[in-house]
Amino acid sequence: MALAKNDTAAMTSAGLNLIQQGLSIYDEHLKLVICNRPFLEMFDLPENHGKPGARFQDTIRLLVERGEYGPVDDVAEAVAMRVEQARAFTPHYMERERANGRWVSVEGSPLPQGGWVAVYTDITRAKRQEALLRTRSEALSDKVLGYAEELAAANRELEATITALEEAKRQLAETEARTRQTTEMMPAHIAHVDRNRRYTFSNRKLSSVMPGRPSEITGLDIEEALGEEIYTAIAPHLDKAFAGEASVFEFFIESSSRRIRAAFTPAQDLDGPSGPDSGGVYILSMDITREAQARTALQQTRRREMAAQLTSGMAHDFSNLLTIILGSQSRLQRMDLPGSAQQQVEATLSAAHRGGSLLNRIADITGAREWNPAPADVALLLDDMKILATPALPNGFTLHISNLLHDNMLMLDTGMLQDSLLNLILNARDACGKSGEISLTVAPVQNLWAEFIVEDTGPGFSDAALSRAMEPFYTTKGGEGSGLGLSMVYDMAKLAGGRLRVANGEKGARITLRLPLRPAPPPLAPGLVLLVEDSADIREVLRPMLTAMGNTVVEATSFDEALTLIEGLPEIKRILSDISLIGEKTGIDLRNALPENAPPIHLMTSRPPDDALHKTAAADGPVLRKPFTQSQLTSFLQQDPNSP
Repeated sequence: MALAKNDTAAMTSAGLNLIQQGLSIYDEHLKLVICNRPFLEMFDLPENHGKPGARFQDTIRLLVERGEYGPVDDVAEAVAMRVEQARAFTPHYMERERANGRWVSVEGSPLPQGGWVAVYTDITRAKRQEALLRTRSEALSDKVLGYAEELAAANRELEATITALEEAKRQLAETEARTRQTTEMMPAHIAHVDRNRRYTFSNRKLSSVMPGRPSEITGLDIEEALGEEIYTAIAPHLDKAFAGEASVFEFFIESSSRRIRAAFTPAQDLDGPSGPDSGGVYILSMDITREAQARTALQQTRRREMAAQLTSGMAHDFSNLLTIILGSQSRLQRMDLPGSAQQQVEATLSAAHRGGSLLNRIADITGAREWNPAPADVALLLDDMKILATPALPNGFTLHISNLLHDNMLMLDTGMLQDSLLNLILNARDACGKSGEISLTVAPVQNLWAEFIVEDTGPGFSDAALSRAMEPFYTTKGGEGSGLGLSMVYDMAKLAGGRLRVANGEKGARITLRLPLRPAPPPLAPGLVLLVEDSADIREVLRPMLTAMGNTVVEATSFDEALTLIEGLPEIKRILSDISLIGEKTGIDLRNALPENAPPIHLMTSRPPDDALHKTAAADGPVLRKPFTQSQLTSFLQQDPNSP
């Protein structure tokens, strides 16, 4: 049972009264905090001088007036002098004879919070023994006796000094402990290396900032502690810091896929400036991988916006020219032309159609589309990939897909990712020729990245292709390729804050796509879904997709029918509605008519993004555009329908 505050104060006071020495503690304002009874009795002080808050100057004035410090000419001046000494209090030990003939030793020490504590000991008996020893020991010379007295006084002063040092040591240990605790709580590696490049101080964060490195590194050489890869990256900046130049820089650790920001600050000796002979270097290192992912995505979005501004005008004019060419060639094709002329017309039409296709690809790269991650089932996404890619692979090709992720539900833009993976698989098909093996492997890397690796058994990349593979319009397919495939994948990776690497593997080409590994929130529990769709054929397709997710389905075709079911079936957990419905009212009207406690509604449409209804629906929440796959539907239903 905890003691009350008054009980604690009473016990403290009783304990202090039991010691033989007098004790007083004054705060930084020279007001009494506490004293014991021996202090009052030793100096015969009234009770009011022993109460908390009693002023030091009042007690000193009383003692001066009594002659405690001997005769004085000016009482006020003597009091003012001792008050000033108290304000600049320093550790001390002294012995003095009082007016009543008794001797007292005074031992004082300042407190870290301000103020001081003083202990008063009656040493009259010890002084009398010294005097008795002097008078009775005629065999001792005056000099030896003086040494003995000095030694006794020195011993008492030494004891006081030792006490002050012990208190200083305790305070220093507390300060050091608080400092170390603070550095351990920071999400960064904080350290100091001396002139010999050995750690003299380090918190235990190195292994969390740079996985694979040790935690306890005090005393180790910095190159030994960091390893060759990391030390090679930071060595030039460390050399500059030892030369007196501070720096802040970033570097990438390939083995752990971490981006690190480091700050090197030259330490300054107390007796000189920073420089090659200074007191080493202070180091601060932080893992900024997540920050770098977001920064990369933002930079890529800005580049796309600039590219869109530059190309939109030219694309518009080019599109108009293609329209004129297509129209003219179509009229020529309907004329009765010689066979050779007819072939030229068909070749021109083919080229014009390819130009139109190229315009669409450029629009995909420079358009306003962004990476919009949503909860996605990677296993379902890969199943869809196999369904999409297999028909495009001729006989003699095999496609192997392996999923090594521990958590299948990730935050991904399934549409952009599927487009990119399909692009890589088709590129691998073209590289292999008439037959070959293509593999797609998905695996986690350092719990930071989801790595998608596409490998084939083709001839691999040439040196020129390796250096230029991600340049727009660069192709090794001659007239058959647009040179925009890998550029689009690279663009997608940057939008997501990821990386794309092109290399040759053991058998052929190896393309590694890394995307930020962000686990999706827990999936919504399955339940009764209201499917509102005016097309019976589409309902036949969507129903099994919803039931495959564990849901049961009830269907409606119009606004009125849907609203009736919502009011009559409180078991409905969510609504999936098309924008276009039978009758005058739309899915948007249904969303606006729902009561506050209604289940969430998700809208879908086959209308283009620039359609007025599509724009209106997207202003208040995400819209799923038809056609879509199972994984895209799963991801869509996981989103918050109220977030634009």
